[in-house]
Amino acid sequence: MVIDGHQHFWDPARADYPWMEAPELARIHRAFGPSDLAPLLLANGVDVSILVQCRSSIEETEEFLRVAAATPFVVGVVGWADLTDGAVDETLERLRGSLGGDRLVGIRHQVHDESDPDWLLREDVQRGLTAVFARDLAYDLLVRTREMPAAIATAQAFPQGRFVLDHAAKPPIAEGFSREWADLLVALAACGNVWCKISGLATEARWDDWDADRLLPFVAHAAKCFGEDRLIFGSDWPVCLLAGSYGATKGALEECLMKLGPHVRDKAFGANAQRAYLIPSALVGEGGA
Repeated sequence: MVIDGHQHFWDPARADYPWMEAPELARIHRAFGPSDLAPLLLANGVDVSILVQCRSSIEETEEFLRVAAATPFVVGVVGWADLTDGAVDETLERLRGSLGGDRLVGIRHQVHDESDPDWLLREDVQRGLTAVFARDLAYDLLVRTREMPAAIATAQAFPQGRFVLDHAAKPPIAEGFSREWADLLVALAACGNVWCKISGLATEARWDDWDADRLLPFVAHAAKCFGEDRLIFGSDWPVCLLAGSYGATKGALEECLMKLGPHVRDKAFGANAQRAYLIPSALVGEGGA
């Protein structure tokens, strides 16, 4: 089974997405839903996917769980919950008990949009993370280089938790290879409870001038850091459309991973996501676009 470990749905006509207001994002400023993704998964040999939050909204998380309940190929949802809320325990319990709640596999927040680079280290946030891990959910780290030290300290503080680093911490590919990013990735990977998504890389390059060879140094470094058992493929669709089609994105990442070894590719495209998010084998087997 091939798993897309990172994709989104949204509809700007029904909700606000502040990050989507930039003029250069106009081409993705429209609705994207299951009926748009299903034929792309089928055409590209992808069986199931993980649906990831787009905005800080409990309502969106509830909607995504309902979508997952009605969409066989969505086998997991990484939703949002306010970690700083003293009632986060009750919120997570309610989400788990709602329609589609069995598909809730993780929680995420746009940490790189916070003004405080140490947001993850706040006492209320760490208390919220305790609630996440108490329910055996994963936590997706959406960080850039600036927030990586806090992410490292947080992963060390919760050795029993499962963390998934989104987009390999968004290396500045368009600017060239960053030694600071590379060194911090080594330190984060030293925490054995962190997985790394090979996703969102094409959109960190120049959108009109990238290919597998441009991405390979970053993929190879992530593979060296995390090893073959902690890399996860994600399309980051439909954000990836800014730089190329679903097929072009998947193809480039597959080419990079194959150069590192077929076993590396095979695990990143399936088993690693299933293990990181504790997705039941029966559920993966029943999915399929």
